[in-house]
Amino acid sequence: MPSNEQRREAAKRKLERQLEHRAQRTRKRKQLAIAGSVVGVVVVVAVGAIAFTVTRGDDSEQTVSAAPEAGVMPTSRSEPLPDTVSCSYPESGQPAAKEVEPPRTEGIDTTVEEVSVSMETTQGNIGLILDNAKSPCTVNSFLSLAGKGYFDNTPCHRLVTSGLKVLQCGDPTGSGTGGPGYGFDNEFPTDQYDQSDPALQQPVTYPRGTIAMANSGQPGSNGSQFFLVYGDSQLPPQYTTFGTIDETGLATIEKVAAAGDDGSMAAGGGKPNLPIDITSVRMD
Repeated sequence: MPSNEQRREAAKRKLERQLEHRAQRTRKRKQLAIAGSVVGVVVVVAVGAIAFTVTRGDDSEQTVSAAPEAGVMPTSRSEPLPDTVSCSYPESGQPAAKEVEPPRTEGIDTTVEEVSVSMETTQGNIGLILDNAKSPCTVNSFLSLAGKGYFDNTPCHRLVTSGLKVLQCGDPTGSGTGGPGYGFDNEFPTDQYDQSDPALQQPVTYPRGTIAMANSGQPGSNGSQFFLVYGDSQLPPQYTTFGTIDETGLATIEKVAAAGDDGSMAAGGGKPNLPIDITSVRMD
């Protein structure tokens, strides 16, 4: 019977084969000039001035105040990324919540547009489609952590049902302060703005079905924590989006949200009244 390490190595080899096969198919489509794209338009509604937070990784918290008028999140990159990129995952200065090696940093393939992932939980399956073409360093980190079993048997520690509609996961400690011992910079949509642009402080709609990274508000503070948006939510575009949730997954999250939270977190929300733990994250 294969050991956990053997299963993880097999999953890693499967990932590498799938990424290479998808890259080959994508390159072929480009050569034949038959690739197309559909860009959706996100309509953003006005919201009241209510403060919420989406945080991770240390004892500090970032408070986001929703302004009376909201902007529109970019739906596509202004310029495509090169076929491969390099990523940086420096030490965060905090010990890892669960020991894990950092992801590889060189030759990250961006021509693989999407990667399908199955996140099994104690409340049901959550299917994810990771957007590698927009946020390759984020997807690279997520898949690396998943392949090493980092998310296995960890709680989704925070649910917000008022204003924001998000379920936050990815901290093995369940405290909201744990991470993998490394950090990395924001990607899409943050990287579509000039850093001095006031629009970076204005709320946009993170649509229902979005997966995004939590951070502490400091540069390079992305780690392992992420949030699953089960209803349109207003946040400034400073949280990297890196995929979408399928309808089965949204139904799972909505079941948890319907039971509410314990209101234990000063930043908003609390632990889900209906506990939900990630049991495994594997590529489909």
